Amino acid sequence: MTSHPCSGRISVSLLIVLAAVAAALGLWAGNRWLARPAGAELPPMRNALLYPQPRQVPEFRLFRADGQPLTPADWRGRWTIVFFGFTHCPDICPTTLATFKDVWQRLEAQGLADRARFDFISVDPARDTPEILGRYVAFFDPDFVAATGSDEELTRLTRGLGMIYARGPLENGTYSVDHSASAVIVTPEGHVAGLFRPPFVAEAIVADLQALMDHVR
Repeated sequence: MTSHPCSGRISVSLLIVLAAVAAALGLWAGNRWLARPAGAELPPMRNALLYPQPRQVPEFRLFRADGQPLTPADWRGRWTIVFFGFTHCPDICPTTLATFKDVWQRLEAQGLADRARFDFISVDPARDTPEILGRYVAFFDPDFVAATGSDEELTRLTRGLGMIYARGPLENGTYSVDHSASAVIVTPEGHVAGLFRPPFVAEAIVADLQALMDHVR
């Protein structure tokens, strides 16, 4: 089965929804960003966009490819990079995961892998069964987490994180899925720190993660 190209672009109507979500997120209050002292500067970033204040992760309950639940509690203790996509995606998803594989290998070489994790969350649960999703993500790295859930849970989570997805009409027995192309950065305390935005560059992402890890000890 093939699908239409996944461009990561969204329609005008979805942009309106995204703008509304972004406006709502802008009203959220957070603790001092990364608990830094007053007047302290954030570390310079090469690929990441950091928010002025951390944002709360909404409550959610998804299921990993191995059948275990995935909840906000799993995003505590490490720097977690969360990317939303789907296994039939012909371009953005495999390219992004290949870059994250490079990032992961660089972190392992520097002894930092125990301070980070990468989660791939499918927004196409109808086609991405646990077996398919697990095999797809493990192809890039078996340490990556693969998960999905109901549209109700996925919608709550993506909107709460400022992400978005939408499925196209059924054509020739298949459909496309548009989704945000950025990756969410979650702090070890379980707050949203910001985004990694495309184009993704492994060296730059590693440098940013190192800077964040050094900033919070």
